[in-house]
Amino acid sequence: MTTEASLHKGHRYPVEIISHCVWLYHRFALNLRNISEMRLERGIMFAHTTIRRWCAKYGQDYTNQLRRRRPSPKTRASG
Repeated sequence: MTTEASLHKGHRYPVEIISHCVWLYHRFALNLRNISEMRLERGIMFAHTTIRRWCAKYGQDYTNQLRRRRPSPKTRASG
């Protein structure tokens, strides 16, 4: 099984930055340019196409993780 660090090996940016950008894109209704501008406010500059490539490469893994975390109707408490 590959680790998260080995999946991101060879990228210019740390795993945390890549993960956060992909998470923002898939979790919230933000477009790629908005995410790029948010990173620019923090002093991290890259093009929106970089985020698009990251989302294409890692997006399915992140959406699967988000779906696993979502509680199913069976686990919700009835009130």
